[in-house]
Amino acid sequence: MANTTPANNHSNAKIGAIEVRGIRKHYGALHAVDGVDLSVHHGEIFGLIGHNGAGKSTLFKMMLGLTEPSAGEILINGTAVTGRDFRQTRRQLGYLPENVVLYDNLSGIETLKFFAKLKGAPIEQCEPTLERVGLAHAHKRPVREYSKGMRQRLGFAQALLGTPRVLFLDEPTNGLDPQAIRDFYASLHELRDAGVTIIITSHILAELQERVDRLAIMAAGKIQALGSVAQLREQMHMPLVVSLRLAPQDILLAQDALSDLLNVTHTVSEHGLTISCPRSCKMEVLAAVSALGSKLIDLSLQEASLEDVFFGFSN
Repeated sequence: MANTTPANNHSNAKIGAIEVRGIRKHYGALHAVDGVDLSVHHGEIFGLIGHNGAGKSTLFKMMLGLTEPSAGEILINGTAVTGRDFRQTRRQLGYLPENVVLYDNLSGIETLKFFAKLKGAPIEQCEPTLERVGLAHAHKRPVREYSKGMRQRLGFAQALLGTPRVLFLDEPTNGLDPQAIRDFYASLHELRDAGVTIIITSHILAELQERVDRLAIMAAGKIQALGSVAQLREQMHMPLVVSLRLAPQDILLAQDALSDLLNVTHTVSEHGLTISCPRSCKMEVLAAVSALGSKLIDLSLQEASLEDVFFGFSN
């Protein structure tokens, strides 16, 4: 399991790396973002999830200064996105859009040099950055010969140019194979540990579950829930499932052991018992079943997944 304690070199800072205050974006009668308040801490990986049309992409664009809000204020590292000083702050941002558009006739290294010039980043960063994302071997190949996953890694490389202090990543693992996804998140944790703030969206909730420090669930342009995965489980009162493997003749004994516990239910299965209880009752349940001793063949605990939590809030 990934370490989810953020390395925060700004723990005493009174203002987050990203501050969203009362933000709204209306397109006529459509309220794409409808009164969002959000604070993303310095040096954390923050997930933003929601159905298509929930307002995530619109909020991303407003944070980047690409779309002007209808109302409210956004600060990035203390600078207002709509202010005249944001031009300099923007140089400290990295952005990987959901759909990476690249020039097919340029090579990988030419592509990075092009983006480096646009961002005012040192050209000498390009080769090491390509190596960091695993594309050093293809740096002279034209992008038209790149696979979807290689294009995605090249897009990530351009986001890293200029040593950004805040990274915006929109569906960043599109096209990546399992090993590349693992390497990608290892890179994110290295960046997080160096104090970089990362905000990430993904529809693959299982990817985010153990890899973000906190997350927000958006629906209908609003933040419906905010916190760590464990905190969101608590907010939704998601039960803990404990599965006991027992010999058939010992099932009744296990039922007796649980009979005095409140708010605990169980069902009999072919191989034993399946217990459902509030997370606050976990230790009571474990204490009760431990009395079974050697009659207990096996035990497993299952927390509600991020997908369970997401559908609980978004529905």
